[in-house]
Amino acid sequence: MSVLFKWFSRFAEFVAAMMMAVMFLTFILQITIRYTARLEWLPDIVPFLDPNLYGWTLEFNLMLWVWIVFWGNSFVVRERDHVTFDIIYGAVNPTVRKWFAIIGALAVVIAFLVSIGATWDRFAILRLKRTATLDMLFGDWVRMRHVYSIYIMFMVVVALRYAARAFNAWRYGAEADLHHFDEMSKEPTAADEE
Repeated sequence: MSVLFKWFSRFAEFVAAMMMAVMFLTFILQITIRYTARLEWLPDIVPFLDPNLYGWTLEFNLMLWVWIVFWGNSFVVRERDHVTFDIIYGAVNPTVRKWFAIIGALAVVIAFLVSIGATWDRFAILRLKRTATLDMLFGDWVRMRHVYSIYIMFMVVVALRYAARAFNAWRYGAEADLHHFDEMSKEPTAADEE
């Protein structure tokens, strides 16, 4: 199971990196077109540099940004990578910390699962709304529902992750949440610097 999880984790990181690379290349294309657009004679000589062909780049980058954020928070960003305000959480005894972790995780699970229905209803409306410019790139079939469909997956994955967190806290306690504080508080030794 550990090998499968590691493989999927690497795959998720690869997908996020590829989306970022495509977004960066599209951004470079936008800059190129923006500066070549000032040369009014250039599209006559090089037709693919016509600025009218690249209106889709802004909306495409916005779509990629939405996908990167929700994909990354679903599969790449670890729980310990999030900013937390846990002064009280770290100060209480392990039993109270365990219940804090269980109750907090279950609250997230319930909130996400309850909101899936309302989100899905909103997606029914989005199936009718076309994107402004992405049809130039993908054709006429792309709707706003496709652009934001990653959010449904995000809600399901986060609910599952927090359900697993509640289960692990129930079985093993919540002490694993504190281990990175020990790593941060260690003074570097000569062996660490080598």
